[in-house]
Amino acid sequence: MIKKSQKSVTVQVPATSANCGPGFDSLGLAVTLYNTFTYELLPNEKLELTVEGEGASFMKASPRNLAFLSFFKLWNKVMKKRTGLRIHMKNKIPLSRGLGSSSTAIVAGLLAANALTGKTYSKEALIALATELEGHPDNVAPAILGGFTISFMQEGKAHSVRLMPAKPFQLIALIPAMPLATAKARAALPAKVPMEDAVFSMSRASLLVACLLTGNLTDLPLALEDRLHQPYRLPLIPGAVDAIAAARQAGAFQGIISGAGSTLMAYAPLSANATQIGEAMVQAMAAHKMQAEYKIVNIEKNGAKIL
Repeated sequence: MIKKSQKSVTVQVPATSANCGPGFDSLGLAVTLYNTFTYELLPNEKLELTVEGEGASFMKASPRNLAFLSFFKLWNKVMKKRTGLRIHMKNKIPLSRGLGSSSTAIVAGLLAANALTGKTYSKEALIALATELEGHPDNVAPAILGGFTISFMQEGKAHSVRLMPAKPFQLIALIPAMPLATAKARAALPAKVPMEDAVFSMSRASLLVACLLTGNLTDLPLALEDRLHQPYRLPLIPGAVDAIAAARQAGAFQGIISGAGSTLMAYAPLSANATQIGEAMVQAMAAHKMQAEYKIVNIEKNGAKIL
């Protein structure tokens, strides 16, 4: 159980890019961009929050704040006493951009509570708890496990398989100034899709996993294609189609919507000029009067960790 001397813990959680093109609600990867959370137990039952970076102007201490909600979800299962809690966030992951910012809060709270109650939950159990809060595992699984993850639901419980690509490649995240709420992105999806489109995306998702496992990246331009969600979400992001085309022309394998958007993620060979790809995507968005910035990132191998 909790040690009397351990009253605080700091957790670092990576950004994630879900769906990875054709793997809707099932594929995801962790990337080298992080939010950091420090949790401190308080002798009373007060909730306190300080924030640096993203969300500093409006985030408040509340039982409904995901960083608090997730902490107490695990804490209350293990401990028989209530506690106050102070959280300090250092947020570098843009909000509502398809990079898993909400998942970082969920994962941080669970890992912090697990550490402060004696580490009784395995990573698999933490993924299951996180999925209960997030609704689907494609962001929380890579945030916890790192690498590239394949997630599935069995009898209402989330399970995930982690792998690392056999051959490295580059990732360039194009982050528009415009946020895109997940609810809006999901509302754009049809209730049903043609069988042909379902088979198309299923085959592409299978091909993507094969490319990563074998290290044969030649087919990545095809493997990252999708017909389940991207055709319906791309119109929500001004300039996205042209930005993806610009990325390919500049040397990328392919560009996709990261998560629900609005971030676009370009996959590129190591031989490509990542800066040139990023700048080409920014210029394509600017032609549609959309400001954007780009970040060159790598796959985060280890996932969330206690610092």
